Amino acid sequence: AAYDATATPSAVIGRVEAGVEAFVDGDKTPDGRPGAIVQFWLTDDLAKFEKELSYRIRQDILVKPFTRVFSITENPVGAIGMMESVGHCGDGYEWEIEEFGRKMINVPIAVPDFQIESELAYAEGIMGGNFWYMCSTKEAVLKAGRIIIDTIMEVDGVCTPFGICSAASKPETNFPEIGPSTNHPYCPSLKERLGEESKVPEGVNYIPEIVINATSQEAMNLAIKKAIDAIIDIEGVERISAGNFEGQLGEHKTNLLDILKE
Repeated sequence: AAYDATATPSAVIGRVEAGVEAFVDGDKTPDGRPGAIVQFWLTDDLAKFEKELSYRIRQDILVKPFTRVFSITENPVGAIGMMESVGHCGDGYEWEIEEFGRKMINVPIAVPDFQIESELAYAEGIMGGNFWYMCSTKEAVLKAGRIIIDTIMEVDGVCTPFGICSAASKPETNFPEIGPSTNHPYCPSLKERLGEESKVPEGVNYIPEIVINATSQEAMNLAIKKAIDAIIDIEGVERISAGNFEGQLGEHKTNLLDILKE
């Protein structure tokens, strides 16, 4: 349910993106069962976020046996009521209960029953931090990528909505209806075609990207540093870089060299 609900990152096309922050034992969940901490992200359209979030909950979590949804957002700035967008899946037969020290909505379903906290809190954070690990071999892409994802999951407050991303994009495009398109100067297959315009270094055949969303700048920086430190000596990892976009994308600027010096 956690992986299904956070699949298909779609913020770049105006929809929600999400990621699994961590899997946790029962001593860290309200109902004492093993669970997952998941993050859902959208820009500043709260009404649209509520609708998109409800789709993920209804279609990817409610339909899985024995699932519950709790709110654990730290330092929230508001909350979204879940009765109208999720609770009414019970077709009027749903009811509210006090359980696990929280106010819950009980939705009757054929494998009894789905429960969700009556309000889910939300907060502000930072989307789209990134770095690239440039590789000479396919084996390095996958080995380093898996280590990166596992390492980042050890950091509180962060998620990687794309996992190992093979298609880094750029803000400008020749086809606006598509949304962000390929970052062509960094495509190894275009190196000969682009000539001097190509920015692919010698010896580099693959440029995977890691995208990170974080609840704070501190969490973002820590995740990037720990991830890079974990792969820097892997054979086939040739260089580390990041997408800058001349500082035009987003409000927050993170200098990769400064992070690595911390």
